[in-house]
Amino acid sequence: MTTLLAFTVLVALVGLERVAELVVSVRNAAWSRERGGVESGLGHFPFMVVLHTALLVGALVEAWVRRPDVPSLLAWTMLALVVASQALRWWCIATLGRRWNTRVIVVPGLPPVTSGPYRFLTHPNYVAVVVEGVALPLVHAAWITAVVFTVLNAGLLAVRIRTEDAALATLPPPSGVPADA
Repeated sequence: MTTLLAFTVLVALVGLERVAELVVSVRNAAWSRERGGVESGLGHFPFMVVLHTALLVGALVEAWVRRPDVPSLLAWTMLALVVASQALRWWCIATLGRRWNTRVIVVPGLPPVTSGPYRFLTHPNYVAVVVEGVALPLVHAAWITAVVFTVLNAGLLAVRIRTEDAALATLPPPSGVPADA
């Protein structure tokens, strides 16, 4: 199998993983709404969907059109980062359980989750997104896609994190944390 074909399979697998995420997300968003969940950030969500789809499409188009020489060290290092980002993403999903979805929906009365990767970072899923956005295209030296996605994603994440932080601020503090802390 050529490296270009292998890269195509990798991107297709990541695409299938995204479909699995959407299935989980839709189910969990319904669960949150049934419990009075309040959604924020409706305005930026369509841009996020387009941007994340464009990452997959752009990486494939760039790889097939440019057909760059790919140093093995680059390919294997970036593949390891892609796998690590997927592991972090699914650790986030497993930790949040029914509360995880691709939207910003908070259920009033439920405190923020502070276990799993959330013990270490406020937004660990976005670390996974940033790493994947650079690493996935670079598995096949699609650096243009990596740069364009990273720049656009930085703007999106600035909006998304601000929206999410404001939504989370409406929740009670985690257990064991004084309300005035």
